[in-house]
Amino acid sequence: MKDLLGLRLFTRVARLGSISAAARDCGLSQSQASRIIAELEAGLGVLLLSRTTRAVVPTEAGAEYLVRVEAILDALEEAQNSVREGGELRGIVRISMPSSLGYREVIPRLPAFAALHPALDIQVVLADQRQDLVRDAVDVALRMGKLGDSSATAQLITTVPRMIIAAKSYLDTAGTPATPEDLEHHRIIGGPSGATGWTFERDGKAVVIDLQPNITFNDNEGAVVAAIAGLGIASTPMRSYRRELLDGSLVEILSTWKRSPVEVHAYFPQGRATRVAARALVEHLKTEFARTVLPAY
Repeated sequence: MKDLLGLRLFTRVARLGSISAAARDCGLSQSQASRIIAELEAGLGVLLLSRTTRAVVPTEAGAEYLVRVEAILDALEEAQNSVREGGELRGIVRISMPSSLGYREVIPRLPAFAALHPALDIQVVLADQRQDLVRDAVDVALRMGKLGDSSATAQLITTVPRMIIAAKSYLDTAGTPATPEDLEHHRIIGGPSGATGWTFERDGKAVVIDLQPNITFNDNEGAVVAAIAGLGIASTPMRSYRRELLDGSLVEILSTWKRSPVEVHAYFPQGRATRVAARALVEHLKTEFARTVLPAY
């Protein structure tokens, strides 16, 4: 077990570039982690990690060792999970996703999965910037938007309706748009996608409006808070803003015009075995998205 801890710790240090960060991931102090890595290198008779003032990176030998060790650890975890009675999963599953998707859609759907697998450590990474799945040891990433070129395999898990929102206070001052073209005369709030062309459809007619945001956010939650504050009109791909719509903080506008929903895909990194836990978590989310509507929190 000590040897396995050393191997797991080494892979985390190599991927995170930090002994202290890897130590936190493994529930160790930095001094304990440093000692375990030193013992591993001494036992192999080779330097696995190059330590600088800026980062910790694998040596040439360490990079080759990392590839082989990760494959062994993944296979061991899969073997253990495959023979456990009752299908209970153990170990770690690391999932990343945009913050708003996590807050509004995914985290409220995790309790049933966590209760079914109490020994499984679920690590959730909330980040609107896309990660390197292999480098960051992410088992599955949830991403929004159309499928693009990627070094990962992808699976569609749901689609999320898109709506146009604004605060009543803003609309009282600036007026309520009656057509998509009216948006050109309003303040626009931009989100993390950076898209400026908003497409609308009605009665078989498609209209594309090119809008330059007056204020932008790298986080969708920030864009929605800005809309609540009356800073302008936002396009949001979330369907869980019922609380704000119900209490009047936000108003949906141009609701008679159809907008394309946003696809949500699960990405699994290539070059690593897709873990049983990652597949099980994605299947759980697919089922939950298909059958449940979240309450207004």
